[in-house]
Amino acid sequence: MKLFPALEWVRTYSRLDLSSDLLAAVIVTIMLIPQSLAYALLAGLPAEMGLYASILPLIAYALLGSSRTLSVGPVAVVSLMTASAVGKIATEGSVGYGTAAIAMALLSGMMLLGMGIARFGFLANFLSHPVVSGFITASGIIIAISQLRHILGVAAEGDNLLTLVSSLWLHLPALNTLTLITGIAATVFLLWVRSGLSPLLQRLGMPQFAASLVAKAGPVFVIVATIAASVLLDYEARGVALVGEVPRGLPTFALPDFGLEIWSELAVSALLISIIGFVESVSVGKTLAAKRRQRIEPNQELVALGAANIASAISGGFPVTGGFSRSVVNFDAGARTQAASIYAAIGIAIAALALTPVLYFLPKATLAATIIVAVTSLIDVAILRRAWHYSRSDFTAVAITITATLLLGVELGVLSGILASIGLHLHKSTQPHMAVVGGVPGTEHFRNVERLDVVTQPGIISIRIDESLYFANASYLETCIYNFVAQRPELKHVILMCPAVNTIDLSALEVLEAINHRLAEQGITLNLSEVKGIVMDGLRRSDFLQQLSGKVFLTQHQAVQALKPDEIEPYII
Repeated sequence: MKLFPALEWVRTYSRLDLSSDLLAAVIVTIMLIPQSLAYALLAGLPAEMGLYASILPLIAYALLGSSRTLSVGPVAVVSLMTASAVGKIATEGSVGYGTAAIAMALLSGMMLLGMGIARFGFLANFLSHPVVSGFITASGIIIAISQLRHILGVAAEGDNLLTLVSSLWLHLPALNTLTLITGIAATVFLLWVRSGLSPLLQRLGMPQFAASLVAKAGPVFVIVATIAASVLLDYEARGVALVGEVPRGLPTFALPDFGLEIWSELAVSALLISIIGFVESVSVGKTLAAKRRQRIEPNQELVALGAANIASAISGGFPVTGGFSRSVVNFDAGARTQAASIYAAIGIAIAALALTPVLYFLPKATLAATIIVAVTSLIDVAILRRAWHYSRSDFTAVAITITATLLLGVELGVLSGILASIGLHLHKSTQPHMAVVGGVPGTEHFRNVERLDVVTQPGIISIRIDESLYFANASYLETCIYNFVAQRPELKHVILMCPAVNTIDLSALEVLEAINHRLAEQGITLNLSEVKGIVMDGLRRSDFLQQLSGKVFLTQHQAVQALKPDEIEPYII
């Protein structure tokens, strides 16, 4: 972990880097302005807080992050989680609501920074991809449905699928027709832009790269168009909800006055936001880094994201993390270093100084359409089908995560997913896979008797153990071995084949001693084969090897050859 990873690219910064980064910064800035406003709306915060969260955090990450192309800022899932957490302690629109959101950013930043200093980057491995995918899919659905209130122009509330749908239904008679038309038109246009504008521009003669960049600026086009319509048709007088006054200028760098009570109420939510944001950011960073044969350092990412969130808090923003869409745009636009993020931050600052008066007339329905189209890329319902066909335990974890998130809300949803994933892992580890194996004819290999035609020797049972042995699965091992022995009255030798056993803890050792003693009483020897060196080191420190009724063999083939009865023909299964 380095104090300032940016020094690596600063030393070799060239004119080519400058031109590439400036171009990427212009494209990302154009994209970030509507995104920042939209995600502030999603979090239930004033529009300017979205801009503030896209200035100083970009600079902080640029100096401390290990990815050269990751772009940080407000993202959909974290914004939804912020709204869910802050909404429990303050009313949306109140001063306390904004203060709590800033406190959330500071608390999350401190947690991430602390985890980075403590080198907790391995935490990213504890959230399985299916659980994260399921959570993001369910969150995307909730986000899309929550934005329908702005498309319809009604005052619906709720933080889960049931409450949102029922609230929308109850307020449906109050919908504003002009708001609905604006929202639908903006959504349809943005959906078409995503897939149809680039091919159209290419057919008209525009180069593919330029056409792709213009298509990514679709939200800017729809913002300009709806602002113009708002002014010409006097949307405000017709009851269409507008963004309203956005203070002009840069944020004031200070911490608000909030007490320990808010911190204690937000602690769990801040931890969940930190973990989800970190996992999402690292996933995006690794994907982009791999394309250029670069690498990112998880512990450094924790420090950088922590600094970005602290920077967001002291500049009046809310929690941020690395965003997929903006990072991909940054990458595709040719960004070579994190200087592109610094230039983009300058661009956002200029927008905060010069463009905010125009934003007064921007319909909230336009921002809602931007969010709905953006989160469609997050929804991956196919993960259920893939998980079902590949792993039922992963399917269970995904199904629990999606269901809990939709019905109980984002916080309980991600907690349920984490607990389900850990619980299923523990359940599998308490029942390790074991197989009776036999020799593959003409080779020294041994395979499962239920999968291949193999040779077994009378009076010998070879059991392959495919898991390390510890206190949670030792009893299961004992039960299975006794069941195997009970089915074979002619048995003389038991061989435990241990190529996958990496550890044997004291509880498992005591069970092996008990198995050895009980088998010896029945005139059956217990033997081991293919035991790893580190496991043998532990066995030698005990008296198990002295008590062992059989032997320890280097290979399974040697064990069978030494123990088989020469006068009896083997069985072919």
